[in-house]
Amino acid sequence: MSGAGGWWRGKTTPAKVETYTRWSFHFFAVIEVSAIGLPVLGAAGPRLAGWLIALVVVHAALCALTASRALDWSRGRREQPVRLLWLLGAATYVFAVTALALRGYGGHGEDPHSAAVTVFVGVLAFGAGTLALGVRDRRRVVTTLVGFACGAGVVSLPLGVPGPAALVTTVVVLLSGGFLAATSIFSVWLLDAVYALDEARETRARLAVAEERLRFGRDLHDVLGRNLAVIALKSELAVQLARRERPEAVEQMVEVQRIAQESQREVRAVVRGYRDADLSAELSGAQGVLAAAGISCEVTGDAAGLPAEVQSALGWVVREATTNVLRHGDAGRCTVGLRVREGCVVLTVENDGAGTAGSAGGDGSGLAGLRERLAVVDGTLEAGPVGADGFRVVAAVPLVGRSADPSVSGVTS
Repeated sequence: MSGAGGWWRGKTTPAKVETYTRWSFHFFAVIEVSAIGLPVLGAAGPRLAGWLIALVVVHAALCALTASRALDWSRGRREQPVRLLWLLGAATYVFAVTALALRGYGGHGEDPHSAAVTVFVGVLAFGAGTLALGVRDRRRVVTTLVGFACGAGVVSLPLGVPGPAALVTTVVVLLSGGFLAATSIFSVWLLDAVYALDEARETRARLAVAEERLRFGRDLHDVLGRNLAVIALKSELAVQLARRERPEAVEQMVEVQRIAQESQREVRAVVRGYRDADLSAELSGAQGVLAAAGISCEVTGDAAGLPAEVQSALGWVVREATTNVLRHGDAGRCTVGLRVREGCVVLTVENDGAGTAGSAGGDGSGLAGLRERLAVVDGTLEAGPVGADGFRVVAAVPLVGRSADPSVSGVTS
């Protein structure tokens, strides 16, 4: 069970939904055999029952194969199984007609007609419902259902079925086949929606990274654009003055040096501001992003009064952990706690649904990067699984020797 549980927890949410959908279609085959084939045993003789059950089993297996291929086609993994769809349609009618034709071999004292009609209707209904998976056009789905229903009525009349019974058979095939077709189409639509939502979440993460890069690029452009233009003009002026052996060339080059040094300081300030992370903003942002992704997030503690360097280091832990909760595992709940304990600020990020790959901790490179950032402020990082499917990241940064607001002692979880 542990291996099966690990296999299931290791899947992403779309993969889990796809697995559930695929096995639901396979379970339709079990339903067809149990709901149609087994009642035949009590209504027909052994010889007729054997033939009818064999027809149902073969048809159920063909439906399961067609459903699996059609699901792969709907996900874009293979071409449309046109030949298999035609084979299923033809086999469905052949099996249905054969079931009615065999009703005269049920023996005496039994009800072979009822058994044959049950197989006739059930095979047509399950065949029509499965064929709906292989087409996308609604008109084709409706045409298929109506064709099977009308075909059931038309075929049953020459085989000795009375007119009123043939009409009832037509309606039953239409309704039951329509129900199975609607169930199949809705399942595929739901699966496509789950994949689309997952792709949208990944796209949102990429857009957030791209937006941050653009912001950084704009800041650098604002800082360096004007200064570089001035440096270029003054350098050109210095060249002209030097060619004329004018002493003002030295003054222009000194000014170029001053502007270059000032630009270096401004670039360092921009990079430092880009690298620094405000802990309060990161906590609030993590709660909002996780809530938008459908993950319940509880944040406890207050970052007010903590030294700037401590906030920056822990802010990166929150940012990295939140990103990994979104990208890995299948979390439904995440808790973030901040507290001061024995002169240390302790940040704890814990989530469920981590599976075998973890979640909040991310990969090895992410943890290594966080440890490097925390090492600058003498901090430590611990990460690992907790409980059945949880993952916990604990970052601790000492406050000894750091300037902080006295109110920081009020930070609790």
